[in-house]
Amino acid sequence: MIGMFKLSAFADEISPDLDEQIKGLRDNTVTHFELRSVDKVNVLDLTVDQRKTIKAKITDAGMGVISIGSPIGKVKINDSWDAHFDRFKIAVDAAEFFGAPLVRIFSYYPPEGEGKGDISKHRDEVIKRMRAKVDYMKNHPSVTLIHENEKGIYGDIGSRCLDLMKSVDSPKFRFAFDFANFVQCGDDPLDNWPGLKPYSVHIHIKDAKLADGKVVPAGLGDGQLEPILIDLHKSGYNGFVSLEPHLSAAGQFGGFSGPQLFKVAVDALKTLCKENNIPLAGV
Repeated sequence: MIGMFKLSAFADEISPDLDEQIKGLRDNTVTHFELRSVDKVNVLDLTVDQRKTIKAKITDAGMGVISIGSPIGKVKINDSWDAHFDRFKIAVDAAEFFGAPLVRIFSYYPPEGEGKGDISKHRDEVIKRMRAKVDYMKNHPSVTLIHENEKGIYGDIGSRCLDLMKSVDSPKFRFAFDFANFVQCGDDPLDNWPGLKPYSVHIHIKDAKLADGKVVPAGLGDGQLEPILIDLHKSGYNGFVSLEPHLSAAGQFGGFSGPQLFKVAVDALKTLCKENNIPLAGV
């Protein structure tokens, strides 16, 4: 079976303003939000009224939310578990409210003062916390947790991402494959793909240069997007490829591109897909 990719994006990379986010997505034939922030308010901190307004506008625009782009797991491993688990519950509730089937999460930074390599010492605690989150999902059947590889957390390099997937071993805990984040760790995405492919249910479109870690449009870096997307397509993938361009600014809890650079990012992906006969929904 040959698949067709669907387009989603972190719309707050276009603008903090929701109306401009919707316009930017529609102008670029992107149908779904990866909901991270609106008016510079994180998705986990939205009030009930803000949620209702956002949902109504997205629905009225004929669009949807594929994922809650939460920052869950972007804390130190020795930070309060109870406080963070409460934040996690908000993320799951947000997914159910917005009809999003996915919640993005991460796998913790090392304690203050420890080098990045020392996070491996905390593996057992990371796995314990992930299992607790998955256990919570038993009563939330419509939502799946997806782990994004991110520089500096436990699941930053391919081998540890695979360790997470195999150790937690649950269909409610899958993988969001991010090319650029592997490159920025000095890890080859193409080497990581065979092992992580069976777990990858969501794809983040972000490329980067190995020399300096600079984020660039799809296909212009060392992320090996082309061979991986070709293989994904031939394998019948019918899920989302989600644009997270970071072409203007990139930070620990988000990035920004603006309308013009967002279009550059989308056009680069469309060109890459067209050159390889990969169909994109709505394009």
